[in-house]
Amino acid sequence: MSVVLTPTDVAPGVSMLSLRTPTLPPATHTNAYLIGTGDLVLVEPASPYPEEIAQASAWVEARLAEGQALRALLLTHHHADHVGGAEAMRARFGVPIWAHDRTAERLAGKIAIDRVLGDGERIELDGPAPMTLETIHTPGHAPGHLCFYEPASGSLLAGDMVAGVGTILVEAVDGDMQLYLRSLALMAERNATRLLPAHGLPIEDPAARLAFYIQHRLGREAKVVAALGTFASPASLEELVPIAYADTAQYAWPLARMALEAHLIKLEHEGRAAKHHGRWLAA
Repeated sequence: MSVVLTPTDVAPGVSMLSLRTPTLPPATHTNAYLIGTGDLVLVEPASPYPEEIAQASAWVEARLAEGQALRALLLTHHHADHVGGAEAMRARFGVPIWAHDRTAERLAGKIAIDRVLGDGERIELDGPAPMTLETIHTPGHAPGHLCFYEPASGSLLAGDMVAGVGTILVEAVDGDMQLYLRSLALMAERNATRLLPAHGLPIEDPAARLAFYIQHRLGREAKVVAALGTFASPASLEELVPIAYADTAQYAWPLARMALEAHLIKLEHEGRAAKHHGRWLAA
């Protein structure tokens, strides 16, 4: 028997429902957000599981029964734990899916994007208390990652840029450590009053949390540089992980290896590391 999920109002006109998804531990759920007081958008149609889709649909249908109208499904990025229910929800409610063009590229052949959203667009939501969402392109975790800022309450829907539980994986396939740090700084410029992440509870100290994320990454970068300095010849990722991530449990080293590579690529772009035949050394 499935557990009945309860939406939570996390800001004026913003309701959150945590849906079970195939996400990375320690997270087990992805937060979907229903925004608006008349016109509605659903951010993060996340779960592929039928029982979770059913509960998300009931959540929306309760609002439709009040006379409100769902206008679109918004994707922060293309990862499976954020888009798993997108097609089912589109079919059920007959609404379009909006996302960044880089997200559309990643989802080609899987999920069709009806409207491409660029940086700095404004999504106007009519209703008793009209609302506006401003798009912010924040690549780094994923190339097409979008955050959505609601200026009236100062709420910033942060997707996978920060988390209320665990940390954010930045790896070399979809991610870019240099862009990730820039995007965190861009988010900080909004002076939001709260961050609404895709995983975990709302974050009520945005400035402190964003500053911590930046310093955490730079601190790890310093450990990577120090690890490179212990080798006189080029070292493999497997040789570097135990040194650069000596403070990390060994069961997490496979993920650490992915983040390490992203750090090394950033250092290479800055002329501080060099790659030779798949191995790395200080430059």
